[in-house]
Amino acid sequence: MSAVALSRAGLWSYAALALPLAMAALPVYVHVPKLYADDLGLSLGLVGGILLAARLLDAVQDPLLGWWSDRAAGTGGGRQRFVVAALPLLGLGVLGLFNPPVLGAGALAVWLAGCLVVVYLGFSMASISYYALGAELSADYHERTRVTAARGSLAVAGVLVAAALPALLAGGQPEAAGLRGFSLLFVPVLLVGAGLMLFGTPRPPQAAAAPVGLRDSLAGPLANGGFRWLVAVFVVSGVASAIPATLILFYVQDVLGRSDLNGVFLGLYFLFGAAGMPLWVAAARRLGKKGAWLASMAMSIVAFAGAFALGPGDAVAFGLVCALSGIAYGAELALPASILADVADRDRAAAPPDGAYFGLWQFTEKLNLALAAGLALPVLGALGYQPGSPQGAMGTLSFMYAAAPCALKLVAVGLLWAAPIERLRWQPNVYPGVSSP
Repeated sequence: MSAVALSRAGLWSYAALALPLAMAALPVYVHVPKLYADDLGLSLGLVGGILLAARLLDAVQDPLLGWWSDRAAGTGGGRQRFVVAALPLLGLGVLGLFNPPVLGAGALAVWLAGCLVVVYLGFSMASISYYALGAELSADYHERTRVTAARGSLAVAGVLVAAALPALLAGGQPEAAGLRGFSLLFVPVLLVGAGLMLFGTPRPPQAAAAPVGLRDSLAGPLANGGFRWLVAVFVVSGVASAIPATLILFYVQDVLGRSDLNGVFLGLYFLFGAAGMPLWVAAARRLGKKGAWLASMAMSIVAFAGAFALGPGDAVAFGLVCALSGIAYGAELALPASILADVADRDRAAAPPDGAYFGLWQFTEKLNLALAAGLALPVLGALGYQPGSPQGAMGTLSFMYAAAPCALKLVAVGLLWAAPIERLRWQPNVYPGVSSP
């Protein structure tokens, strides 16, 4: 790997693929349940069961795909081959998912399950190799944060495009028409983003990778003390961030009483997340990545403490909460993945291990989302909250949306403060408490 800074063209060519990858993710989470249950007539329970089964399979396959990517990293084409192989799976999967044929309920359920498996496989194949490639573009401590921040900025742009495009393309027609148009536009955007990444990104030197068994591929990162600490922080902080994401529409409806502003609040959050990215790159230079991440957690705690105090009609104040928490969210996009690349340096001298690390990392990200929904929704139900009933929401829902994430973030702050994951900047590849290569 080189410690030389990437050119601006090389940096943004690499980041270009993040936009279509983010575009693919949001509609699957947001639109598929309504499309197949409300519009196409499958039972909500059946759709939910298919989504859960496909997501569990998706999470389990990530470490395997990371190991496979590492085995290919030292061969001709390297990780780029994985991205190329993933493109038809992801493109055709999205087309099939949002353009289902006219089928009976049983056949339609099979179609949904098959399309989800293809989409998740293509997405995971592409993203694991893509993130691993980003970690290998530079060995420079600060350059890695620049890479992850550029990638995060275009990912936020992809989320915003995916949030707005289906409604715009529908033009007053049913939502299904907008989703069909979205899927047709997604394919050329995916090809352009992948082309820029494949042909415009400087290629890191190929490492001669000795064959590593799957068991050793999983054991390597887990034997790394820095990685274990980082995952512990990321799980607690990630669940704290995912709970408000799971509950925001309920909070806006039943606490603020302003469901008409859902799009505005979400737009503010993601726009400020993208705008805050350069702030965290600069903060990491001054405070180190660990110090900057701690600062972002403190900012998030302040934002959600403010949300706990809000009530009906406090739209302007909640807009400020969205802006402040969005800035903090930018750090979650830029810093943890950059620290992960540093932590993986322990093993990089022996073989290119980044696929194994990022495969486990993606598994952890998906675990965060599952834990957030699996914890927040049942607890709310047990406490007596009913969606659409503002009575009692001021206490129960506000606590779960704002106070619980603050408590979890405080735990994450303590873990991060103690974690030996900040590389000594004057000694490359050395971490306190972690052996160097």
